[in-house]
Amino acid sequence: MTYDSEDGKFLMNRTISESTDKDSANQPGDNEVVISVDGVSKKFCRDLKRSLFYGVQDITTDLVGGRRQSEVLRPSEFWALKDVSFQLRRGEALGLVGANGAGKSTLLRIISGLIKPDTGLIKVKGRVAPLIALGAGFNPILTGRENIYANMAILGLSKTEIEERFDAVVDFAEIGDAIDAPVQTYSSGMAARLGFASAIHVDPDILLLDEVLAVGDIKFRAKCGRRLAEIREKGTSFILVNHKPAAILSICDSAVYLSQGKVVLKGETNLIIKQYEEDLMIKGIEYSKGKVVLPEKDETESGGIDITYLCFRGEGNDIIDFPQTGKPAYFCVGCRVHRKFDDVYLKCKVCDMARENEIILDLNSDYDNNLFSLETGNTEIQIKMSSCNLKPSTYSMEIYLVKKPQYCFDIIQNFRFKVEESEDVNLLMSRNLYYQDKEWVVKNI
Repeated sequence: MTYDSEDGKFLMNRTISESTDKDSANQPGDNEVVISVDGVSKKFCRDLKRSLFYGVQDITTDLVGGRRQSEVLRPSEFWALKDVSFQLRRGEALGLVGANGAGKSTLLRIISGLIKPDTGLIKVKGRVAPLIALGAGFNPILTGRENIYANMAILGLSKTEIEERFDAVVDFAEIGDAIDAPVQTYSSGMAARLGFASAIHVDPDILLLDEVLAVGDIKFRAKCGRRLAEIREKGTSFILVNHKPAAILSICDSAVYLSQGKVVLKGETNLIIKQYEEDLMIKGIEYSKGKVVLPEKDETESGGIDITYLCFRGEGNDIIDFPQTGKPAYFCVGCRVHRKFDDVYLKCKVCDMARENEIILDLNSDYDNNLFSLETGNTEIQIKMSSCNLKPSTYSMEIYLVKKPQYCFDIIQNFRFKVEESEDVNLLMSRNLYYQDKEWVVKNI
């Protein structure tokens, strides 16, 4: 399928339907470009009345053989996509990342032929199966059986081909006797499973996935993952939209980062996800550096022990600005003890700000059978880590100084710190949630 903004038409390339030809054409080693997006832009109008007027205006221009001013914004219009370009080759998986409103779904709709761009050129070679909204193409009045025939026919299969694959679709969707009930009686999960099963059984050359890998329970999602791996080995190419970076990292070879309709960055998946997470969750956030000295408390405000400073120390016990992944580090909590206390413990909860404040570590000296006896005066409690296993990112930490069982001396609710990359840590670290110091050994036995 080709769309040229100058002609305003989609042209369908021949779809390979013979199984022998398809198998030979779709070998994983094939470097053939199956999707080419070149300078594609798409604009929308925020005002409904103006949008209807512009639509009539554009249709009239087409009828009289005029040329639209597609590259110019009219009042109330905005660019949903602007000058987007990339290529997808046979057997590759490409991730689209970006915040809500970045233009990801609009781009998938253009590639699938549901809407056309205002400027630019798109070339698509092969059968496309768009899973942009699972179950959205189903007729709620028709049964599941009837919708399977309708949807797979739209995706290019003959009646004979659909009948050959029908049982496999129903088995994969796991909806049992409900196949002959109207789809309007299905739960959203049942409709989603049926939509996914229908799409992957048409043997597409290109699969467009928009937030669809969270279908069903964990067992069904695992089955979906295995099926996607199987059809990719046969040469199917993917474009995947997902707001969970782990899904993009586990499936995609490369990625395109969109922001406000424009390409910010494209390339290796781990580098794109790292930049996306930093921009989305960390950019502009202030974090502590070196030794953080806390205001001194009045005696009436003190609980008996006050936290006076926080810092990280390196291997030589010197205060450092930031710990480094894979390097030794001590997290230190300075305290002023007003009188002797026994059975004191330190609790630290660490959250990754790049992962929507997901809890990464919950440290508690009491869990490790370490209760402290603190004498009057100034003291420092250290958490000694032979290797900082946090990946490079920005973190927030809650710190509690407690006397067993439940008396809390002091709390720091939002200590923000940064963990930096070290030269010894591979860039693929972004694929992991934490760093594991390790050694690879081969033994003859």
